[in-house]
Amino acid sequence: MQFHKPTADIFVPDGTAPDAALARTTHLCLSAHQDDIEIMAYHGIAECFGLKDKWFTGVVVTNGAGSPRSGIYGDYTDAEMQKVRVLEQRKAAYVGEYACQIQLAFTSAEVKNPRETVVVEDLTKILLATQPEYVYLHNPADKHDTHVGVTLRSLAALRAVRHRIPLKKVYGCEVWRDLDWMTDEDKQILPVSARSNIAAALVGVFDSQVTGGKRYDLATAGRRLAHATYYASHGTDEESALNFAMDLTPLVEDATLPISDYVLALVDRFRADVENRVRGVSQ
Repeated sequence: MQFHKPTADIFVPDGTAPDAALARTTHLCLSAHQDDIEIMAYHGIAECFGLKDKWFTGVVVTNGAGSPRSGIYGDYTDAEMQKVRVLEQRKAAYVGEYACQIQLAFTSAEVKNPRETVVVEDLTKILLATQPEYVYLHNPADKHDTHVGVTLRSLAALRAVRHRIPLKKVYGCEVWRDLDWMTDEDKQILPVSARSNIAAALVGVFDSQVTGGKRYDLATAGRRLAHATYYASHGTDEESALNFAMDLTPLVEDATLPISDYVLALVDRFRADVENRVRGVSQ
């Protein structure tokens, strides 16, 4: 498979030929940066781990050049940092027993440009090669512009091939904004209690980020624990860790549905829930 960037990286942890590795995929994550996959899509990783009939493939769209850095990485150039992050993402794919790990090496500017077609073209190739049943994306209410850009390009690709893949569900996941604000009826509940050791290791291999100034390992575990504890106020916890997601499947099934309208409808339902609750106990 040929991609637009000559620096694009394809890694198959178990040595299977790339075409066969992609073809066995059932769960696919399209993410913006190295380590996003392990934060946002652990649900899919855990569902496939150790199984022969379910396989997880990860895709990182950007090259990771602009990541913050300190400590031993403080003097690294963008080029040096890109090499470190590619290697770290490969390590995560090995730990998580991914079917395949692809890194497309686009710049953030390319991803955020709606007139740039090459990102959608590469993502379309991957979707046709993997034929996924479940796809994990950033949620469109994320506060990181590059994350939102990757989501919009991913939705464009999904809409283009929606009748050619066996898609069952598209999740919009959490990284740079929790989805606790959504009403419980709108939340997609993703249990992530399984194999907490693997979950911790997957985030922990990104040493350039964790020791470079961002404790994603602690924050990710803390968010999952908090979601599990605070999800239901009148019952004991059924899971020790949860992620929340938006159901983005309707945006793929109906290619004419405006993405902003869909997301703002979720915001409006949250607003109405708050208003009704306050009014209900103030009169």
